[in-house]
Amino acid sequence: MAAKAGGGGNDEPIADINIVPFVDIILVVLIIFMVTAPVLLKPSINVNLPKAGSGDNTSPSELSVSITADGAVSLNGKPSDEAGISAYSKDLAVKNPEVQAIISADKDVTHGRVVSIIDAIKGSGVKKFAITIDKKAGR
Repeated sequence: MAAKAGGGGNDEPIADINIVPFVDIILVVLIIFMVTAPVLLKPSINVNLPKAGSGDNTSPSELSVSITADGAVSLNGKPSDEAGISAYSKDLAVKNPEVQAIISADKDVTHGRVVSIIDAIKGSGVKKFAITIDKKAGR
């Protein structure tokens, strides 16, 4: 128990809440999240995106297709093929007609391969799609 100077037998418990340690802990947790978030959000498939000077930011989507330099296709981070992408796209288009497909293709992938994936997606009812790029520095 804390004793106050000056006597007077007042033995009341300390009723003030000290929030400084709580704020310190919350700030440490915030810093940890800020440091780890970019690592967690980085795609697990290594795709060397083409660079472009213009482009808009896209929001995350339930339909994310990645094509690696060797032509391997992944749907939402899992290996897939055109038939699997088409079936998944059809289900998503029925649930949400405004769904947007995001296509990440390595810069060394042939144009025909990208077009065939886009065709599989659009043929299943998805009307919107975006192609991801890396922004050029200086713009």
